[in-house]
Amino acid sequence: MTTQNIFNVIIIGSGPAGLTAAIYAGRAELKPLVLAGQKPGGQLMDTTEVENYPGFINGIMGPELMDNMAKQAERFGSKILPENVESVDFSAQPLKVKTGKTEYLAKSVIIATGAEANWLGLPGEQRLRGKGVSACATCDGFFFKGKDVAVIGGGDSAMEEANFLTRFANKVYIVHRRNEFKASKIMLKRSQDNPKISFVVNVAVLDVLGEKTVEGLKIKDNVSGAESVLPIQGVFLAIGHTPAAKIFATAGVQTDEKGYIKVRDNTKTNIEGVFVAGDVNDPRYRQAVSAAGMGCMAALDVEKYLAESI
Repeated sequence: MTTQNIFNVIIIGSGPAGLTAAIYAGRAELKPLVLAGQKPGGQLMDTTEVENYPGFINGIMGPELMDNMAKQAERFGSKILPENVESVDFSAQPLKVKTGKTEYLAKSVIIATGAEANWLGLPGEQRLRGKGVSACATCDGFFFKGKDVAVIGGGDSAMEEANFLTRFANKVYIVHRRNEFKASKIMLKRSQDNPKISFVVNVAVLDVLGEKTVEGLKIKDNVSGAESVLPIQGVFLAIGHTPAAKIFATAGVQTDEKGYIKVRDNTKTNIEGVFVAGDVNDPRYRQAVSAAGMGCMAALDVEKYLAESI
């Protein structure tokens, strides 16, 4: 393992938060290093058309948007490497970030590793991601006008997603593996009172059907064992997210009870010189534009931190 020179800032992650941070840090002539991972671009790389990101009147494909961000970051002097971070050591300056190839040193670090939606692991689910299978109703609900869709889950997020989707969809099914729900009483009642929402409970989801687009949801009754197909054109997963923060928590970065990185002042973590941006800190909004905004904030905070540290 080799050791490099000390960077002003290392940005871990290459979604909207990480690349926006890189653009701002690059413009501040901090010459940031972006460790993008083996799958650069974050969750938008699995998204087809993005219509809610400002500035694109007719929308833009998710991979194209992320490619544009990366090229813009490089234009301002960012160095982007497709390396996965395996461990970090934030116990002293300089901060250490280790990949499989190299130990990098930095005066500051921005954590922008995001959060991954929890999936059921079904063959059709993975095949049809971005083609009718989604984990974000506010991102993709617009594309399901007049269609029948299913929301899988039983918590407040599932209820919120279902109610939001009724603005566009013809019919929304809430599919849950049990009869009881984790959702709050008020959120559950709101869904029960919505004439566009129906409940399909005590069932196991076996697969998402369809070749090029979603055509149905194969389910099995947990009591009778009978299998059936729910005829739908869209599936929304609402079974939670997992923030990519484990290696940082191990290194002493404070997280909340769900594993999201906590901040003590704007984008600052509890460790001097370590900042955070995007979905790894945000269990609520989880939007590309809000992540990008946090990336901007983190870069500005880093610039101020480094100026005051000299």
